[in-house]
Amino acid sequence: MHWEIIKMFQNLCQILRQLRGGIYFYPNKSNMTLELLLKDFTTYNLWANRLMVDWLQKKPAELMTREVPSSFPSLHLTMLHIWGAEKVWIERLNSDAPGPFLTQSFVGTTEEVFKGLLAVSEQFRDLVAGQDAAYFTGNSSYVHINGNSYTQNRAQMILHCMQHSTYHRGQLVTMARNLGLSDPPQTDYIAHVRLQNL
Repeated sequence: MHWEIIKMFQNLCQILRQLRGGIYFYPNKSNMTLELLLKDFTTYNLWANRLMVDWLQKKPAELMTREVPSSFPSLHLTMLHIWGAEKVWIERLNSDAPGPFLTQSFVGTTEEVFKGLLAVSEQFRDLVAGQDAAYFTGNSSYVHINGNSYTQNRAQMILHCMQHSTYHRGQLVTMARNLGLSDPPQTDYIAHVRLQNL
């Protein structure tokens, strides 16, 4: 089983693409690096968030705030949480003083949540795209909202944030289905990779 997982990862690395200088290319086994993989994941995250926003913008506005059992009780609040988390992780990567968490301070509309999420996802992609390989092996120090101080590897922080957003996009789909929305977009990572092959 362990060998199968390694082989699957190697196969994934063979087909990954990276946005560099506006040109997509497929890294292969010989040139895939942690840097390229994380840059591709932040590009994917922006793509997936755009698909989700485009889909939800076409749905009845009243469904965005209707209560549905989940980690956050509405589509609006779940999207706000994704936006807030990506914002916080950018602050942490930059070792900036933490601002107020959006779920505790934001009182705007769902449309503003959509715009804010896409803006911060683009900012995250641009932050990561502008770094060299050494950045990803380095650490950032930050103060958690619970007051504890941490110093952590930047690659792990980036991967955590991207996985966090993926997790909550999955919740959005389940919540939306419970609201009668049966046509969610395909936001799997491999779908993003396959589209680059067209």
